[in-house]
Amino acid sequence: MNEAPTGTQAVDRAARLLIEVVEADAAPSSGDLAASAGLAKSTASRLLFALERNGLVERGGDGSYRAGELFARYAARRGGLADVALVARPHLERLGELTGETVNLGVEQSGAVQQVAQVDSRHVLGAANWVGRLVPLHATALGKVLVAYGVAALPAGPLERLTDRTVTDRGALGAELDEVRRRGWAVTDGELEPGLVAVAAPVFGPRGAVVASLSVTGPSVRLGRARVRELAGHCADQALALSETLGHRARREGAA
Repeated sequence: MNEAPTGTQAVDRAARLLIEVVEADAAPSSGDLAASAGLAKSTASRLLFALERNGLVERGGDGSYRAGELFARYAARRGGLADVALVARPHLERLGELTGETVNLGVEQSGAVQQVAQVDSRHVLGAANWVGRLVPLHATALGKVLVAYGVAALPAGPLERLTDRTVTDRGALGAELDEVRRRGWAVTDGELEPGLVAVAAPVFGPRGAVVASLSVTGPSVRLGRARVRELAGHCADQALALSETLGHRARREGAA
């Protein structure tokens, strides 16, 4: 029997590599993938480059491979935002490198914020691991973004600050949410835990709606007013980069 045409062989081999990347428990290296797919390293590298060029895989700084941005776009169009966390990881890691602080990706869940991905601070004094936990919308920067952009609604009844149990004034909060939309980021200072400061920016999906929020969190001893504005800029930049990975195309100044 004749061998399959070279073109078909290449497609089959590339598909095998892609399956290995998607199904791996930990991000595999090029060598790992070549071995598991039974390919020469040179062949695997060439095929992985083609997959990366087309957005099907993404190579990390350590040379390992993970699912590419095309998977994130597919998940975002179908509401599978928890699946987006894997492809959002490089943006979270970049934000962590720029700031040195804890970075979180949050989505709306059951009238609260669920944090679906986190990069830890490089400082000893940093935030705890919040992945999988639900936190109030009004007491977190992530939540304020989601409410400001209409992704979530505040619950009825008094809105208590968790730190001192005082009631948040809804009128003042409404004005603050207007400011969030105007400047493009939210901030909290001691509203969830004493001494905990956070800034967050919106992440847009391919249809232009906000689908998640991205935050930087740290202690007030490091995050003074000037530092907060600096971190907000980094956070907004990476949130926009993640939005574009998800297929969002922001309007440029001067566009019709």
